[in-house]
Amino acid sequence: MLSQIFLVISFYYVFKFSQEILGNIKLSLISIFLLESIYFYNFTTPEFNVNVSQLPFWSLVIYFTWKIYNSKNIKFVDCFLIGLFAAFGFLSKYLFIYLLISIFLLFVYLVFIKKIKKFDFKYLLILEIFLVLLVPHLIWLFENEFITLAYGLKRSGLNDLGIISHLSYPLFFLIKQIGILIPFFFLIWLLTKKIRFKISFKDKKLLFLIFINFLPIFFIFMTSLILGSKIRTMWMTPFYLHFGVLFIYLLRSQIDLKKIKSFLYSFLFLFFLSPILYSIVSITQTDKRTDYPGKEIAKKVQITWQAEFDNEIEFVTGDEWKAGNLSYHLKSRPKWLGLNNYEILNKSSQFICLDDVCLGRY
Repeated sequence: MLSQIFLVISFYYVFKFSQEILGNIKLSLISIFLLESIYFYNFTTPEFNVNVSQLPFWSLVIYFTWKIYNSKNIKFVDCFLIGLFAAFGFLSKYLFIYLLISIFLLFVYLVFIKKIKKFDFKYLLILEIFLVLLVPHLIWLFENEFITLAYGLKRSGLNDLGIISHLSYPLFFLIKQIGILIPFFFLIWLLTKKIRFKISFKDKKLLFLIFINFLPIFFIFMTSLILGSKIRTMWMTPFYLHFGVLFIYLLRSQIDLKKIKSFLYSFLFLFFLSPILYSIVSITQTDKRTDYPGKEIAKKVQITWQAEFDNEIEFVTGDEWKAGNLSYHLKSRPKWLGLNNYEILNKSSQFICLDDVCLGRY
């Protein structure tokens, strides 16, 4: 439910943004309907995770950035909200920085290169709010030896670097993105007479759309190319939120609303296909993470511990998934101390080991 709430909030602000860009409520609705054809906004949304948690902040940052981009009189409240939501987005997942860098480069381009927009000291308020809200997290990072960065690098496959990875990972990344967007482009094809793009960098709206849509994807692609890192598919969840607005804006003169029926039928098919497939998978496959009996296992472990000791469990070591579930579900909420922390076990007077995990007291 929380996942759906986050998704609805993000769609709402994408819709508000699209109304200002397109100036037509029908086209704005179509731009939102198009998002339902993208894998990240239907099939994967029952699971609430860090990728989903970025969505509302991604759309909010873009919406309020557009307001200061499109206004001659910049309001303090808009700058404050950008800094606030940018910090929340970054705290959801560090990859949010790709959007923030793209927005920063947009204003650098406008102010210092093209000189078509004046520098306003209110911009510094955004940076100030952003950094102030990050201070507690930065302190925590230093105190915990940058564990989140180490985890991210491990997930990206940087520990298994090879020359071929600099080519294979970016190539697989591109192929996956094309595959994910096939239903999206199919729906666009159903609506248009002919697909012809007229791109002018003098177009203020189009310039904004290009920077917020393509630049973050370009940066993540270049990260994979330069570092040879693996980009996991789910990491791209927020990156396509405004693709509907971009392509409807580019093709607005070629959209044939007489073909809306075929578009709506296809949209409804995709809309209902996702929960049907998800239900089938959930019913037929019972070995997924969402089926893991964490509570039941924790109860059995608690009984086993109490049969041996009267004290509370203070720590747990072992497999990240199994030990992590025990850390969450056990009454005392013991701290996870890593995969195989034999040093702490040797110092402990009370501990038990079950399968891939060990539990004890300091």
